[in-house]
Amino acid sequence: QVQLVGSGGGLVQPGSSLRLSCAASGGILGDYTVGWFRQAPGKEREGVSCISSSEDSTYYADSLQGRFTISRDNAKNTAYLQMNSLKPEDTAVYYCAAGVTLSGTVTEATMKLLADFGSWGQGTQVTVSS
Repeated sequence: QVQLVGSGGGLVQPGSSLRLSCAASGGILGDYTVGWFRQAPGKEREGVSCISSSEDSTYYADSLQGRFTISRDNAKNTAYLQMNSLKPEDTAVYYCAAGVTLSGTVTEATMKLLADFGSWGQGTQVTVSS
């Protein structure tokens, strides 16, 4: 299975941007659907976004209101989550996960498949505070 390392978190002020990275080793990330999840203290884990292996299908949670963008660079074996206009409610540990999915279209159901069966990276802390 592919191993994942998430990075790029930090402490930022509201309205700032961050780009999270998810670097893969031990496999070709281009073969996998990649997703990002987050978990805030005292809350359930939330599926944030995912991108198909072919990069032509993406899914975003409605709560993001268009502020986040998922992408991938298969040549670098890395996926990214660009987060703009960050809000205090975005504070959470962010995790990336990867899995092989049969459908080229990613949906909310894909997030559940990744959550249940994907390979997970370690989390990276994002704190949005003034």
